[in-house]
Parts: sequence; C-alpha cells; structure tokens
Amino acid sequence: MKNINQIKLGIDIGKVIISGVNDSQDTSFLRGDIDSALQTLPIPESFESIKLLVHYFNGKVVLVSKASLPIQHRTVLWLNHHNFFEKTGINVNNIYFCLQRQDKVKICSDLTITHFIDDRMAVLEHLKGVVDVRMLFGPQKPRFKCPKGVIHVDNWKEAMRYFNLKNWNEKHINNSLTKKP
Repeated sequence: MKNINQIKLGIDIGKVIISGVNDSQDTSFLRGDIDSALQTLPIPESFESIKLLVHYFNGKVVLVSKASLPIQHRTVLWLNHHNFFEKTGINVNNIYFCLQRQDKVKICSDLTITHFIDDRMAVLEHLKGVVDVRMLFGPQKPRFKCPKGVIHVDNWKEAMRYFNLKNWNEKHINNSLTKKP
C-alpha cells in the first residue's frame, strides 16, 4: 500500500469538471463562439470537491484531458475564466493534454498517477495496470455493470463519499493550512 506522499490524482476535464450537453455529445463548449463556450457551467460541486481533493492528495492533483489544439486553448480559457486554479488550489502547470484518449496512459505512467477520475470507461480500461484506483464519473446507461476494479460514482458528492471526505469542510481545510509542523 502506498503512503500519502506517494499517491497522486488525475482528473479528466470534459463532463467531469466542465458540463456536457448530453450523453451523445462531448462538452457543450466544443461548438459555437468562444463567448458561448466560456458560459458553459462547471459540473455541480466540482470546484469545491476538487479543492478538498487537492488537500487530501497534498497538492498532487493534475488535470489530464484529450483535446484537439483549438479545444485545448478553449479549455485553458474556460478554466481561467472560471478562476478554477484559484478556487481549487491546483497548480496552473498541472494540466496535461493529449490528442488521443489512449495517450492518457503514458501521461499517467510518466506522472505515476495512482488515482484517476474520468467519464469514459474506455479510458479507464486503457489505464488498467497503470493506475491503482480508477473511478468512472457520471450517470451511465440503464443496466450498466461497472467492471471489477473500477469504482462508479454518479456525481462529486459520491466521489467525496468514496474518499471519506463527505464530512470535510472549509473549517477543516483552513485549520490544516494554519497548523504549524
């Protein structure tokens, strides 16, 4: 078992942090002008939950997303527009993009990611044997059976329950930040 200093979390962006339109499309900010894209809402409770996870993982949290070059640019603009880095505590340099979903494997391997949250089962299948804890995020089709070794959560509240963070709050974070070693 790895100790707390060895664990690292990777989080996908589309439909995990940035809201999607529906199951058949990726995220709503893929189409239309940049102003419309910036108005796309975050997934409910994502910023607050990620802030807790940044503390839980001692700052070792990265974003890993498959996106074309134009969408990579939109994504960074969206994250900055919504003050994501300031609100969550994720280091602005901890964002990694790839052009193919299976390329997330190399990124996770190179960064020694131990936990990964993604909305696509295909990505998590690629990460088998590379990432210790694979979490499938978001509602799935009826009768979906989650494969062995993958944890399914419908939303950030359920993810916090998995990490035993449902009772954490701002006061706990603020106290842990002000404690002297």
